[in-house]
Amino acid sequence: MLNRIRRMLVKEFLQMLRDPRMRVVIFGVPVIQMTVMAFALTTDVMNIRTAVLDMDKTPASRELISAFTGGNYFRIVHYALAERELAELLDRSEVRAVLRVPAGFAADLASNRTAKFQLITDGTDSNSTAIALGYAAMIVTAFNDRKQTERQEQKGLTTPLVEFEIVNRAWFNPNQESRFYYVPSLIAVMLFIFSIILTSIGIVREKEIGTIEQVMVTPIRGLEFILGKTIPYMITGYISMSIMLAVAYLVFGVRIQGSLALLYLLSGVYLIGNMGLALIISGSAATQQQALLTSFLVLMPSVMLSGFLFPIHNMPDLVRYATILNPMRWYLEILRGIVMKDVGVAVLWPSIAAQTALALAFVAIAAAGFKKTIS
Repeated sequence: MLNRIRRMLVKEFLQMLRDPRMRVVIFGVPVIQMTVMAFALTTDVMNIRTAVLDMDKTPASRELISAFTGGNYFRIVHYALAERELAELLDRSEVRAVLRVPAGFAADLASNRTAKFQLITDGTDSNSTAIALGYAAMIVTAFNDRKQTERQEQKGLTTPLVEFEIVNRAWFNPNQESRFYYVPSLIAVMLFIFSIILTSIGIVREKEIGTIEQVMVTPIRGLEFILGKTIPYMITGYISMSIMLAVAYLVFGVRIQGSLALLYLLSGVYLIGNMGLALIISGSAATQQQALLTSFLVLMPSVMLSGFLFPIHNMPDLVRYATILNPMRWYLEILRGIVMKDVGVAVLWPSIAAQTALALAFVAIAAAGFKKTIS
C-alpha cells in the first residue's frame, strides 16, 4: 500500500510542478492576492477629506477644529467662506465631511450653555459614514471633558464634575484595527480557493489526457488513489500557508497569539476536507471546464456564508443552518481563536469536531465515488 501511494505522490508532484507557470500559480498567486486584498480590505477610515466653515472665528472654534485635525481621522482640504460652497464641495465629492461652526460658539461655551456645531458627512458609503461619526463622537467627548476640567480649575473646585466614568474597551484587538481581522481570514479564503480549484481538476485531467485508463488497470485502491491525489496539494498548501503567515507578520504585523503547532495541525484537517470536496467535484465532471465552473459555484457561497464578510448570527435561520456544511466557517473560527484570542482545544472543540467530521465525510464520499471503470 505505501509503495503504491508513494508512486502516486511522485507522479502527482512531477505532473504538478514540471510547468514553471504552474509553480507560480501554486506558490506565488495566493500570496500576492492575499497581500493585495489585505491592503484593500479595511474598515479603517483615515484622512477623511474635510471642509471647514468657521463662522465664529474665535480661539474656542479654532480649538475645536484643531481637535478634529489633531489625529489622522479628519484632514482639512478646504476652508469655506460661505455656506453655498459646502453643497458644491459635497456634490463634486471633493470632500467627504463638512465641519460647520456657527457664530456664537465661544459665547455659548463661556456662558455654560450648550455650544452647538454641525458635522455633515457625504453619506454615500454608509459604513464609512458610521465610522466617521464614531470618530467625531470620540473627539467631541474628549473636547467636552477637557473644557469641563478647565472650568473646574478656573472655579477652584476640588470635587470632580463627573463622579463616575464608563470606559469602553475591546478585549481582543483593542484598537479595532481591521488588518488583524481580515488578514488571517484572507489566508483561510486563499487556501480554500486554491485547494478547491487546483484539486478539482485532478481526476478529470486524467480523463481528458487518457491516463485514467492506466490508473484503472493498476491494483491501486480508491482510498490510495484519493490519498495520492490530495497529499501533494496538501503539502503545497502548507507551503503557501507558511509564506502567507510570514507575509502577514512581516508586512501587517499580525502575530499568532496561540499555539502554532495546533494551528498547523488543524489547517491540515481543513486542507484535507477542501481537497475531498474538490475531488467529489472532479469525479463528477467530464471535462476540466465543467470542474472549474462547478468549483466556482461552490466557492462563492462558501466565502459569502463563512462569516468572512457577514456575521453568521445575522443570517436567516435556514441559511445559518446551511453554513454548518461549510468547512470555511469552522476554520475561520479556529483561525481567529488561535491567532487573535490565544485559545486552545478546550474552547475550540466544537469547531474542531465539525471541521474534522466534514473532512472525513468529504474524503469518504470522494473515495466511494471513485470507480475503476470508464464511464
